[in-house]
Amino acid sequence: MSSFCIKHDINILNIDCEYKLRGRSRRKSQGITNLHHFCYELFNNIIDMQLTELDDHFIETSMKLLLCVACLNPSDFFSTFNKEKLIHLAHFYPNEFSIVDLMILGDRLDTCIIDLRDDDEFSGIEGIVSLAEKMIKTKKNLIFPLVYMLIKLLLFLPVAIATVKRVFSAMHIVKSRLQNRMRDKWMNDSLIVYIEKDIFDKINNEVIMKRF
Repeated sequence: MSSFCIKHDINILNIDCEYKLRGRSRRKSQGITNLHHFCYELFNNIIDMQLTELDDHFIETSMKLLLCVACLNPSDFFSTFNKEKLIHLAHFYPNEFSIVDLMILGDRLDTCIIDLRDDDEFSGIEGIVSLAEKMIKTKKNLIFPLVYMLIKLLLFLPVAIATVKRVFSAMHIVKSRLQNRMRDKWMNDSLIVYIEKDIFDKINNEVIMKRF
């Protein structure tokens, strides 16, 4: 880095020297080094801005659901396994898990994790995708259907959340200030055309004209 600065005649900042505020009294900068300024006043502010932006994009409920994905991570012999969080997640899918299923899911999860930890086929695998593939290969998806259903839902979850965020972003563009009286059906049709523009680009204009 220093050779680059010397080659291009760039002044090298001494990180341990006192930081000088521009346009302000030097008394306010006494005791503050360049290192302190860049590490605490600039770097931390940027991190806070990034965290604020992430919080705005991902609501608390979505974050809780995404954290559930890690509860079935097979790394380190399922070290992040959390039965309570997985059962809580299953309650969000009443069509897939009946009341009876929810009652026995906890025992099925405990039995499944013990079985997978003792099986050499599942040692060293990384990620839930690999876990699902290995369960199909070893037929354990048939032995533990409720657990496998939960794994499938965990795989769909990030895609579903990203899709919803994409739809809401498109909604702000389609339903603009000039079109704020748009009805639901018109808005839904417009969103489909906007979101799936790659598909609609392949449709010939003649087909659309004949249809309408």
